[in-house]
Amino acid sequence: MSPRLAACRALLPVLQGKASLGSSLPEQQAKVAERDRPLVQELAFGTARWYPRLMALTSRCLEKPFKPADLDIQILLLLGCYQLLYTRIPAHAAIGETVDQASALKKSWAKGVINAVLRRVQREQSDLLASIDQQAHLRLAHPRWLYKRLATDWPEQLESLCQANNGHPPLTLRVNPLRQSRDDYLAELTVAGIEASPCAYAAQGIRLATPQDVTRLPGFNAGCVSVQDEAAQLATPLLELKPGQRVLDACCAPGGKTGQIAELQPGLAHLLALDLEPARLQRVADNLQRLGLSAELKAADARDLDLWWDGQTFDRILLDVPCSATGVIRRHPDIKLTRKAEDIAALAQLQGELLDRLWQTLAVGGILVYATCSVLPEENREVIAAFLQRQSAARELPVTVSAGLADQHGRQLFPQENGHDGFYLAKLVKIAASSPPAQRPLESAQ
Repeated sequence: MSPRLAACRALLPVLQGKASLGSSLPEQQAKVAERDRPLVQELAFGTARWYPRLMALTSRCLEKPFKPADLDIQILLLLGCYQLLYTRIPAHAAIGETVDQASALKKSWAKGVINAVLRRVQREQSDLLASIDQQAHLRLAHPRWLYKRLATDWPEQLESLCQANNGHPPLTLRVNPLRQSRDDYLAELTVAGIEASPCAYAAQGIRLATPQDVTRLPGFNAGCVSVQDEAAQLATPLLELKPGQRVLDACCAPGGKTGQIAELQPGLAHLLALDLEPARLQRVADNLQRLGLSAELKAADARDLDLWWDGQTFDRILLDVPCSATGVIRRHPDIKLTRKAEDIAALAQLQGELLDRLWQTLAVGGILVYATCSVLPEENREVIAAFLQRQSAARELPVTVSAGLADQHGRQLFPQENGHDGFYLAKLVKIAASSPPAQRPLESAQ
């Protein structure tokens, strides 16, 4: 299969609202030659990354929009424009190879349309983009609703935040301190000819200068290192782990923080890793097995305590809630296609419910760390503010992290070029026993 056809078929269910690129892309990559798989990912991810701008561009060049049944042809056109604007693929190859895929889709009638539009984009690129870019959200390739929220919430960070969302994320590792020090592992990488540097904020973090096949890194298969963004590595140390504690990692998949908890404090009395989806827990199990560590894994809705809680309180809870993922758009650019404005209020409702229910399982004197990979205050400081109003037995503790900026509640991190992702952290302590909040009917968790 052609890489362009594979990229088209990966994007189609995403734009239809049936899948994410994370689920649709591997299936299509498996259908092309191994040497072409990086190109398939580049085309699919890049087209999703610049989708708002590319859609505006193609709309300017079409006399009338395609019918819904011809969404695949629209995607081919977007793929062609992406190649012309953002890759080093020669224009003749970008146009010719893309046009040919219309026949593979059994829509040869579209070849002339695709060819004409791509030729126009090639000739008039500067003028077309100058016209489109008068609208800031198109220049920065963000959905209008998201751009407006970011402009309202973070006006000073707006430009750099959007540009970071459109960048390529670094590959960041977490060294397992049970196996070796960060300095020792950096030395191993140097011997292996792999350029890397220590992270600025995460004590065990290492950033690679160039992405690598992680399975070929020194000691990876033996559990010496794991892949984890620097911002995500900052959550676990806030738990102040000590031997003999009972710890809950809620919403734990894929298990990066579960492994980090076990690495930082191997003397825990009990570590429970909880997630809604059994299939996702398998990834947690695989990661723990590679690290040579263990935890109890349970699949359940964390809000339904009767399904999973044995009544014994936890000394520490890490609650990394489901969120809009607006802090990791550069890693998952299809968020621009799939996330909607109306999703945010529903997510904030879910986040508040998780806080209310899990607070009941926390011991007096215990610490709960709330985390998201969102940059939207509605999911972050506003959730914490509302919880503190509801829960008189909760007090906020300082988030002792120097990255990002102190918000009204918690600390907000923004995605950084060649640095950490967007992330939010808040730290709460339970100062007294509290009565459970009124039980609301459970909605779907995601």
